[in-house]
Amino acid sequence: MNDPLLSINDFSVEYDVDPPVEAVKHVTLELHRGEILGLAGESGCGKTTLAYGVQRLLKAPAVITSGSVMFHDASGEDIDINALDVEEMRRFRWDKISMVFQGAMNALNPVATIGSQLEDVFEVHRPGMSGSERRDAVVELLEIVKVGAQRYRSYPHELSGGMRQRVMIAMALALRPQLMVMDEPTTALDVLVQREILRQISQLRHEFGFSVIFITHDLPLLLEISDRIAIMRHGEIVELDTAERIWTQPKDDYTKTLLSSFPRLTAETRLTAERGVVSR
Repeated sequence: MNDPLLSINDFSVEYDVDPPVEAVKHVTLELHRGEILGLAGESGCGKTTLAYGVQRLLKAPAVITSGSVMFHDASGEDIDINALDVEEMRRFRWDKISMVFQGAMNALNPVATIGSQLEDVFEVHRPGMSGSERRDAVVELLEIVKVGAQRYRSYPHELSGGMRQRVMIAMALALRPQLMVMDEPTTALDVLVQREILRQISQLRHEFGFSVIFITHDLPLLLEISDRIAIMRHGEIVELDTAERIWTQPKDDYTKTLLSSFPRLTAETRLTAERGVVSR
C-alpha cells in the first residue's frame, strides 16, 4: 500500500477576489495505491477546493498559484496532470480519476432512465462498445453496487436517496478508475444508509483495488473507514497520520479540538469552538 498513486507537491489555490482569499496553502500530500485517505476539517477549510484543484475542475475566480500534481499510473507512466491539454484531461477524468460530487445523488437527470445515464459514460469514453455491450456493462454495475438490474429502466424519482447515491458510485466506478474522490458522499443520508454505503465502498475498494480520497467534516466517520487521515485547517494540512494514531495520539491542537467536539456514549463531552477566518 506504500506504492504512491498520487503526489501533490506545494499546491496552492487562491480566489481572485477583493481581497484575495488563499483557499489552499502549499499542500504537500501523497496518496498510496489501494488506500482510503480521509480529508477532514470544518466547512470552508479548503477540502473541496483542493479536490477540485487536483482534477483541474476549478472555475474562476479560483486560480492555481503554485504546485504540481503527479499521477503514477499502474502502467508505470508518471502523468503530470497540470501539463495535460483540454482533450487529454477529458480522457483522463473518469478513466483514471473519477469523482462522486457533493450532493451528486440529486444531479441525476430526472427525465432519463438510470440505465441510459450510465450508458452515457461508456458511449463517451468507450465509443468502440456496441449497444449490447454497454447494456451488459450497466447491468453489471447495478448488480455490483446492489441497486439491481431491475432498476435499469427506473427513473431517479423512483429510487430512494441511498439508491441514487449507489447509482452515482456506479457511474464513478464504470471505467474502473485507479482513484475515486468522494466529496461528502453520505451527508444527506440517514445513519443506517450511511453505514451501508460505507461498507460497500470498503468492499469495492478491496475487490477492485482503487484508492479513495474521502472528504467530510465528520471525523468519527473517517476514523471508521480510513487508512490514513489528513486534517485540514484554513487551507493547510495540519496533521497527517494513520486513523488509529489520529484517534489515540493526536498531535495538533486543532485535531484534538475536532475530536473533542463530537459526542461520545461513554463520557461527558465538552464542546469547544475556535475563532478564526475560514477559507472557501
